[in-house]
Amino acid sequence: MTVPSVETSSVELMLLVGRAVFLVFSFILATIAFVRWRRTTLAQTEIVLANHTVLLRRLADLEARVDATNVTVSQLLERIRKPQQVASPTPVATPGYEIAIRLAKSGASRDELISGCGLSASEAELVHRLHAPQTRKSPKGVAA
Repeated sequence: MTVPSVETSSVELMLLVGRAVFLVFSFILATIAFVRWRRTTLAQTEIVLANHTVLLRRLADLEARVDATNVTVSQLLERIRKPQQVASPTPVATPGYEIAIRLAKSGASRDELISGCGLSASEAELVHRLHAPQTRKSPKGVAA
């Protein structure tokens, strides 16, 4: 057996020290990389959460608008399905009819109602029947 020389042991010692330095350097480098990766991941997570919050708020606003639109559409459908009720039960006469009624009460003929008030023949007939003074027929032999 040969005795190891001092040169061989110093080379082995340098290699051992070199490996230790390399391992420590690699560990420090891995630690720095991991810390940076973790910080970047946390920053990205915060950005995603902020975007998520904005998205949820916008969706809630959109949902509220859709609900309001649905209510409006429902109200419009109800208005379309139900005919408009007239507020006053008595019909309101237009100015032409009012004039025709006054003329008929004063004894105007159907033709005068048609020409003077612009009524149709059937309208003039109706106004004349309803509002013209009634002539009473006297019984036979009795003078009125």
